[in-house]
Amino acid sequence: MPELPEVEHVTNALRGVVLGRTIEKASLIRQRLAPDIEPAAFSEKLAGAAIRSITRRGKHILLEHDNGNTLIVHLRMSGRFYLLTPDDEDPKFSHAIFYLTDGSRLVFQDQRHFGLMKIVKTKDLHSTKELSKLAPEPFTDEFSVEYLASVLARSNKPIKEFLLDQTKVCGVGNIYASETLFLSKISPRRKAKGIKGKAIAELHKNIPIILNEAIALTKTIIPDPVIIGEGVYGAGSLMRWRVYDREGKECPECSSPIKRIRQGARSTYYCAKCQR
Repeated sequence: MPELPEVEHVTNALRGVVLGRTIEKASLIRQRLAPDIEPAAFSEKLAGAAIRSITRRGKHILLEHDNGNTLIVHLRMSGRFYLLTPDDEDPKFSHAIFYLTDGSRLVFQDQRHFGLMKIVKTKDLHSTKELSKLAPEPFTDEFSVEYLASVLARSNKPIKEFLLDQTKVCGVGNIYASETLFLSKISPRRKAKGIKGKAIAELHKNIPIILNEAIALTKTIIPDPVIIGEGVYGAGSLMRWRVYDREGKECPECSSPIKRIRQGARSTYYCAKCQR
């Protein structure tokens, strides 16, 4: 599943190819992609709208239109966009099509069928259920040491599971949680409320460090003019992970074997010697 750095990459790629373009009409093919609206209303709310801005909040892509509406997109497991010409065929598993006035069309394809879209009034955007409870962005002043300390103190979850809670720490997913905890020398088994003092400061410092490493890596991906953000799902293969997906291999710090455990139905990788 794309995490914050990958969603940031797709957001930037979309901005580069469709920002300012106008949607002539829209077709919602798979209704469960946008379960809160009928296909006819989906088309009506987007027809004739120009894309005024494309931004990201957490793992959501926000396409603001000049008619007062914003389209919220969550890629989930396999959602991706294609920018196609009139001569191109729609890819298999096309779930929504946005026909642009210049003759091209933006197609949302989702093989795993988990992606989600929602059209909301722009003025109400940040009070929607999708965004209202999200934690502060990890690159903002709101995400302070004091903020992190306060939410840690109120949670009895293991710290790895805490980091995946988007209402506590926004944008961190399974991969980057393991990497952040290794860099912070914190065991993924520790309770969140047991993280104190300097450990909180280390965690606060390392969350944006790990995310920025991945964002920098996605910038090395050569843009594909057809598949928007193509390559982002394979970006992990370019990353030199410290612990993630390295079970049994040597820890880069102490040479002990990396361990893998299951937490919340997901794999966690860590060094039992370095992380306490």
